[in-house]
Amino acid sequence: MSRKPIDLPEGDDGRTIASMNVEGMPWYKPSDRPDERTDEASPDAPRAQLSPEETRYATWGALKAALLVVGVMCAGLTLFLLFAQFIWFR
Repeated sequence: MSRKPIDLPEGDDGRTIASMNVEGMPWYKPSDRPDERTDEASPDAPRAQLSPEETRYATWGALKAALLVVGVMCAGLTLFLLFAQFIWFR
């Protein structure tokens, strides 16, 4: 069975930019082509394993980033309270 050619609007070359073939939608069809990539990694795909040292560095980096955010927010709150106490409410 052959497909009928589709009349494309002017300027459309027929390439797919974002596939709307999403599982759960009524029009979903599993891919028959092995070269079609999906954005989600399959559960069976091998995952990158970090060494214990790399895990420690990643955890320390995330902790430093969180502490920086908390520190900036605490400093801002402290400055606001000092401003309110000594300047605004005088």
